[in-house]
Amino acid sequence: MQKGSCHLPLRLQPGSDLRASLEAAARAAGATSAFVLSAIGSLSNARLRLAGAEVETLVSGDVEILCLSGTLTRDGAHLHMAVADERGRVVGGHVCHGNIVRTTAEVLLAPLPEWQLTREHDPNTGHKELVIQPAPDGSERA
Repeated sequence: MQKGSCHLPLRLQPGSDLRASLEAAARAAGATSAFVLSAIGSLSNARLRLAGAEVETLVSGDVEILCLSGTLTRDGAHLHMAVADERGRVVGGHVCHGNIVRTTAEVLLAPLPEWQLTREHDPNTGHKELVIQPAPDGSERA
């Protein structure tokens, strides 16, 4: 990533796995800490884990991505997304692997070179939660 550049626009191609592609794009740009600011596009089926659910839900058929946001860390992605089906019904939740881009996904990433985002077990929630620290030398470690 070029010094001074603060955003990374992406277009994911048909057949790409949404989550895996975002993780790979951040790594390729040298960013181990980034936020997904915005995204629109379409998927062939959506795989989401709904609030409080233990297993993922499959939203069958072509869906439109209405919004997508979250964090990308060296520990992986934590992304939430809302999608609409062909009838306009909207469902949202945690983005699982296997969300395949149908025609396009247009995404804006914000790499955070001055910060180190990680995930650690939080005894209060029982989950791996975001930990935010300044990058050791003022810039991210790859």
